[in-house]
Amino acid sequence: MTALEAVGVYVPSGRVPIEDLAEHFGLSTMQVQVFRRYPQLGQASRDPDGGLLELLRGAVADLDGLRGREDRVRYVVHARTFPLVMQYPQNPLRELCFEFGLDQAATFAVGHHASASGLLAVDVAGRLLTADADPDALALVVAGEKGFARQARTASETRFLAEGAAACLIRAEGTHDRLLAYATDLRGEFEDYGYETEAAAALQQQYADCLAAAILTAVERCGLEMGAISLILPHSVDRLAWQRVCRRLGFPLDRVVLDNLASIGPLFCADAFVNYRTARTRGLLRPGDRYVMAAAGAGLGAAFSAMVFEH
Repeated sequence: MTALEAVGVYVPSGRVPIEDLAEHFGLSTMQVQVFRRYPQLGQASRDPDGGLLELLRGAVADLDGLRGREDRVRYVVHARTFPLVMQYPQNPLRELCFEFGLDQAATFAVGHHASASGLLAVDVAGRLLTADADPDALALVVAGEKGFARQARTASETRFLAEGAAACLIRAEGTHDRLLAYATDLRGEFEDYGYETEAAAALQQQYADCLAAAILTAVERCGLEMGAISLILPHSVDRLAWQRVCRRLGFPLDRVVLDNLASIGPLFCADAFVNYRTARTRGLLRPGDRYVMAAAGAGLGAAFSAMVFEH
């Protein structure tokens, strides 16, 4: 049973108010007001002097469970929102592996589910380790990107992506945070997703229903009901979207960890893992608690995904 052995996070200390980004990304006064009020996003974490390598390095350096076991890491997987994150021939993932003594590991990227690719990467890593049948083998999943254009910084007209990273150490078997079930719903009808298309309007209308359905599917697959779920660790879209999802689930909004939305902003693929750290820091998870990581991604279609873990 796939398990999270440890989770490391890195969020740059710099914060940039949305108003300061308006001119650079061509945002109108109305768009700035929408960003600040609708998703309650007032600022975004930024590291203006650092690159992608610095983001990923910070998350892996925070991963205490890796030290002394580098030789056991069989795979290093980069979960990506976008297929292209650096200009050729730069390869920050390989540089990261050399820095941390992981150069023996096979490295690759997973990005087919956009912002939900972090959960996909955990599933892929667990499946690979299970197939290898080596109880001591580990996999490292990293998530985090640097936006290189407005299109890579704004996932919609109401969501502005921030900078941060997460690193997860994965085992095929473990007792720390065991994966009980994974569900993902791929919706190809949203392939023409954009800001002003019929597919975008349909996605907005169906978003809450689709994400709630993915969560319910994952919970039901491990024989549970929503009443048995202690927390949801979300993909940090706006608060209103999660209000709608919670209404459909019959789940209290105050048990969705949204602490980081206003202070950090939504992150590339890393939200659920950063919110996991927040939950641990706040003492919200106790041994035996079942919780959900949930995310949705849109681009070439849409992916709605959820994982149930036991802490």
